[in-house]
Amino acid sequence: MTSRRTTDNAKALDAFIAAKAEIDAMLARLAALSADHFATNPDEIHWGHVGTLNHYRAKLREITDSAFREGEYAA
Repeated sequence: MTSRRTTDNAKALDAFIAAKAEIDAMLARLAALSADHFATNPDEIHWGHVGTLNHYRAKLREITDSAFREGEYAA
């Protein structure tokens, strides 16, 4: 007989692995987009591109600060 805790842990592990796989896929897509200069031609970059990239950077900074307990998440 499987205990409820074992079943709950198995479900949690499955959910964790699924979330991790989704994060890994997003990171791979972002890395590819970055390698392609975020789909911009370097000769055509304007301040709108800078604003968009700064927006992406701010969102990623929030994630990394949380993950590594830095910035506003520092202990």
